[in-house]
Amino acid sequence: MDLSLDNKVALVTGASRGIGQAIAMGLAQSGADVVIASRKIADLEKVAEEIKKTGRKCLAIAAHIGRTEDINNLIGKVMEEFGRIDILVNNAATNPSMASAIDIDERAWDSIMNLNLKGLFFLSQSVARVMKEKGGGKIINVSSVAGITPDILPVYSISKAGVIMATKVMAQQWAIYNIRVNAIAPGLTKTKFSEALWKNQDILNIAMSRTPLARPAEPEEMV
Repeated sequence: MDLSLDNKVALVTGASRGIGQAIAMGLAQSGADVVIASRKIADLEKVAEEIKKTGRKCLAIAAHIGRTEDINNLIGKVMEEFGRIDILVNNAATNPSMASAIDIDERAWDSIMNLNLKGLFFLSQSVARVMKEKGGGKIINVSSVAGITPDILPVYSISKAGVIMATKVMAQQWAIYNIRVNAIAPGLTKTKFSEALWKNQDILNIAMSRTPLARPAEPEEMV
């Protein structure tokens, strides 16, 4: 089996740091040209420079995946530059509130759902249409153990449970187009995104009591 990604084009969202950055770098090191997307172009450009040191092409595009117009612009730029998308990694996510389920407000709910679930679905749909025309591809959705077992981030947990079901639906319906869809569900990972969790000793203790390695994961371990 040839596991090389030579001449493949990968699109990774939420790639300006953490898990997304590590995955983008790993794909490039395996031979893929990489498109990285996130909201802040300055952060993306720093990552792009590191990826280019592998000898692969890297295109940085500012995009809010929770906005349809940004998705359309993103796909347009990728197709203009590369003409194809072989791999999509849906990593972009947010969690602006740690409020409990009885206290969280509609604004926080909408912010989380728009990016974590709605944006993930409609970006996947747009990319799947490209993949269908090109003969297939692979989509990897980044969910979370919080989508399997409820934790202290209620709406985040709901959104990530939705990602798991979205993955199953996509896999079932798009297999006929030779599009394979899978998900990974990381536990607590040592990133800027989750810093408020792993720097809180009480939360860390609870999380580690459920973790066989008894430590947070590192972003590179998701590659």
